[in-house]
Amino acid sequence: MIVVAIDIGGTFTDLIGFDTQGQRFLQAKSLTTPSNLVQGIIDCLNKSGLEIGDVSELIHGSTTAINTLIERKGAKTGLIVTRGTRDVYAIGRGNRPESYNLFFQRPRPLVSRALTREVNGRLLASGDEHEALDPASLRAAIETLKAEGVEAVAVCLLHSYGNPAHEKAVGEAVSAAMPDAYLSLSHEILREYREYERMSTTVVNAYIGPKVGGYVSNLESNLEKIGFRGNLSIMRSNGGVMTPGVAFRRPVAMMESGPVGGIIASARFGQTLGVNDVISFDMGGTTAKASLVKDGQPTLAPGYYVGGYASGHPVMLPMIDVVEVGAGGGSIAWIDEIGALKVGPTSAGAAPGPICYRGGGVEPTITDANVVLGRLDPDNFLGGTMKLDAEGARKGVERVVCGPLGMDVIAAAKAIVDIGVLKMSLAVREVSVEKGYDPRDFALVASGGAGPLHVMAIARELYIPKVIIPLFPSHFSALGMLLADERHDFVRTFYADLSRLNFADLLAAHAEMAEEARGSLRYEGDAELQTQLDIRYVGQEFTLSVPVDRALLDAGDRMQIRKAFDALYEHRYSHSSPDEPVEVVSIRVAAVGKRAPLAFPKVTAGAAAKPARMREVYLDDTTKPVLCPVYEREQLPAGARFDGPAIVQEHGTTTVMFAGDSCTVAATGELIITVGGVA
Repeated sequence: MIVVAIDIGGTFTDLIGFDTQGQRFLQAKSLTTPSNLVQGIIDCLNKSGLEIGDVSELIHGSTTAINTLIERKGAKTGLIVTRGTRDVYAIGRGNRPESYNLFFQRPRPLVSRALTREVNGRLLASGDEHEALDPASLRAAIETLKAEGVEAVAVCLLHSYGNPAHEKAVGEAVSAAMPDAYLSLSHEILREYREYERMSTTVVNAYIGPKVGGYVSNLESNLEKIGFRGNLSIMRSNGGVMTPGVAFRRPVAMMESGPVGGIIASARFGQTLGVNDVISFDMGGTTAKASLVKDGQPTLAPGYYVGGYASGHPVMLPMIDVVEVGAGGGSIAWIDEIGALKVGPTSAGAAPGPICYRGGGVEPTITDANVVLGRLDPDNFLGGTMKLDAEGARKGVERVVCGPLGMDVIAAAKAIVDIGVLKMSLAVREVSVEKGYDPRDFALVASGGAGPLHVMAIARELYIPKVIIPLFPSHFSALGMLLADERHDFVRTFYADLSRLNFADLLAAHAEMAEEARGSLRYEGDAELQTQLDIRYVGQEFTLSVPVDRALLDAGDRMQIRKAFDALYEHRYSHSSPDEPVEVVSIRVAAVGKRAPLAFPKVTAGAAAKPARMREVYLDDTTKPVLCPVYEREQLPAGARFDGPAIVQEHGTTTVMFAGDSCTVAATGELIITVGGVA
């Protein structure tokens, strides 16, 4: 049986497969094809040498959903709301995230006011009907949207999280009158209170639905044409996978479906090595991403703002907490209007790409700077399958940076890399220091095609003592997809004071959610349900999600639930108030379909590491290169130890070690590097 995962990045499309019978990995990498992303997948499959008919499951992660939203290339969308709530989506929240920014702009709605139509009928927060749904106003709303030629319709009626009856009726009417329109009902996407966030999430789902749904359907049909007969799974933002059918109905769940694979893999590899607290750092061609893993578990956030908190669109679905910055291998170096050197966020991407790729790029990038510094071997990039234009990279840096700033080309290249390192260090700080964690207590797991190239400098910047370079770092997000379980998250607002909580009603809601959760799973055999209650002190605005056993709910054990909340609050904020009243706000149920663990082969043990060659590389001193030993990673035996300065090359990436760094090869092949001078 062969399981394959494919991750589409901004520059490269990565494939990794594992043959469970032969206990071997297969890998391939090809340039991403932005105009037709499916073609990049087909190219990778062809390069891998796989017989597509032998593949039992193909797992795919893509940035299609988030790119569609950020680039505002979604469908023309209409919105149907309860009379009196027409402007909720446009007004949003009353806070001003950037108080001193004179040019601050609120997020521009994806649906205009003209395409936001009201219907008569109202439910109370309890779910009881206050006013019946008016068929005449519903027909008028639908006729207006149909006449405007909308391609997608979002429906978000007041308090439909408590009773979806009105929304279901609106959905049936829209489907009958506009059968070709993509339909998104809020109670199917997010059954939780907070009208603005629920409305935004529903609108985003509708806005990206036609394009993302079309992409998933196109992928299915193209794979079928080349002989694929296995199961297709789509990576989702919460760290699990879902079926294409679920992805078609809830494309908003795959906003960050690509990057989270690497975080799942970081957690698993850390546990294997006995390191439960790690920071996952992934640097690709367009962006760098960081996420924190505590006690072996990735940090989950209840939602996030696509495009940033200040002016982004809230999407309130559970997702792995990721911080992303515009610093990748393809990030372009440029001089601003006051003569300062900047790097990114604009990227050369896959087309035209960095200058050294010979794809037509003319602006120097971080990758070009690394070529100039000798940290990348122009003759041994991607295992020698792609020759880099070192002279072109040098001339590009000289033209754009050296001329205007009067710098030596080596110093200019080093400055480009240093600026990129500082930007990426901020991302690592944001997931650790800014959330109360000391990065020195964590190991830094580096992945992505450019991650190992820069990770030692980032570790030094933040005094992180240990770095792990895992197996297949340039395919790490794809590798994480092979390890990901199937997962579906559901939430429902259930408001009650804990002291007066009716457990019979709570169990009835839990049973409905559990049935829906199990129905979303492809494989129910090894499924497990995870339950959490969102609880807060009375008078607070936000909640903590408290894991609870089903036995506590069955027993109606308020005391143990309260103790669990107080303990979690104490752990999070270093204080608690056991005598203050608390209230339950929502119930969360996650259905997890467990995947059989993959048994990775071990690396052959050996006595010593032998360099394949020597190469001059510029590290800290820009006036004089260092003659570095260059190791081929596939030739490094388990147990081998060597010190920096050194270069480790492999098919998709290069690891740069500085003086004082010390590397040991683990039994399973990971490079465990002790960072010099920071322990």
